[in-house]
Amino acid sequence: MPTRFENGIVVTLGQNNHVLWNASVVTDGELVAAVGDSAKMKERFPKAEVIDCAGKITLPGFICTHHHFYSTMARGMAIPGEPAANFVEILEQLWWKLDKALSAEDITLSAQIPLIECIRNGTTTVIDHHASPSMRDGSLDLIEAAVRQAGIRASLCYEVSDRNAPGGGIAENERFIKKTGHGDGQIAAMMGLHASFTVSNETVEKCVGIAKDAGVGCHVHVAEDLADRTDSLAKYGVPTVERLNRLNVTGEKSIFVHCVHIEEAEMQILADTKTCVVHNPESNMNNAVGVTKLLKLLAKGVLVGLGTDGMSSDMLAQMRCAYLLHRLDNRDPRVAFVEAPRLLLQNNAEICERQFGLRLGEIAEGCPADLAILDYQPPTPLNEANFLGHLIFGLVDATVDTTVCKGKILMKNKKVLSLDEERIAARSRELAPLMWQRL
Repeated sequence: MPTRFENGIVVTLGQNNHVLWNASVVTDGELVAAVGDSAKMKERFPKAEVIDCAGKITLPGFICTHHHFYSTMARGMAIPGEPAANFVEILEQLWWKLDKALSAEDITLSAQIPLIECIRNGTTTVIDHHASPSMRDGSLDLIEAAVRQAGIRASLCYEVSDRNAPGGGIAENERFIKKTGHGDGQIAAMMGLHASFTVSNETVEKCVGIAKDAGVGCHVHVAEDLADRTDSLAKYGVPTVERLNRLNVTGEKSIFVHCVHIEEAEMQILADTKTCVVHNPESNMNNAVGVTKLLKLLAKGVLVGLGTDGMSSDMLAQMRCAYLLHRLDNRDPRVAFVEAPRLLLQNNAEICERQFGLRLGEIAEGCPADLAILDYQPPTPLNEANFLGHLIFGLVDATVDTTVCKGKILMKNKKVLSLDEERIAARSRELAPLMWQRL
């Protein structure tokens, strides 16, 4: 039966964004059946189930193009030893110990909790990057099961690295890619690699071969810290992007995450190869690694998306952070007002189209029924011309009331319906201290 989400403000986005007052979105199955004036939609779909959206604004579901579900249990943990003084020490003292300590149930819980947070924040699609060396084989199946139970969309991969074993993770990636095939619109697969400085040429070549044969891209951290660039120059005589390009990691389905320490020649390679970049401003600030030269990348025509890098599942907060960061970094109050929202609202959808084969990020007839419905009473006029002002300075603080993915209501009246948040959090509180002890 169709559902009418009626009497609210609808922001369609897409190439021709429309802001519609007193409007309805009608969903039927997994797709949007119609969008328009509430009275007219009531006439067309009189028997539809009704969800009253008065006092609310409806947007396409948000997209995160780089996440780390597995990082969840680090929350509140006291990191052993002296505080890490740089990025490599952060990896060695925290993340490489944590990922090795994860059990099968830890992996499931570490996925379920951010999936709940995605739903709470209206995030309906995620591209995730996983690592669990001690519980590697079958780990992507555990995450897939959690994603399907939650009801959102996700592209999954395993982080291949040579640091524990040569080519560690290749078999898990290959197995999951073959299992997933070209995806079903909810689950997709990529070939994951950690970073240039932890993978040999032989390992990269194996990964690229599998990815190319399957028609998928590679998901890899690139020049997040200066150490990655320095390593590439010392070992291979070329900077990170050039090395990966020579090994055919680049391409329109590949995602190069961060790209903080790259030069203009490398940016041109990314543009020429149509490789996607994902910017993670909060994470870069947290790790004190530097600032991605976002405006230069965009000027060269690089498709840059927005991710959280596991910091959160709140994409509006990431967008606002990018807006503020690049104004400060460029010391120019005229920039980032358009660019930061573009990463979230347009570019993330284009990146996901390359992964899922679906055009997300738009509310229109025939589009996937992925919706984020937020409590919002505009204090000033709201229309197409000033929508970004409301997004950056108003909606960023709005509360998501209802989340819909594939036409299914995952949260209603701020209550998550697809997962038992209380039970999952309680079990995670039991297991997290045990995992911390294994560090």
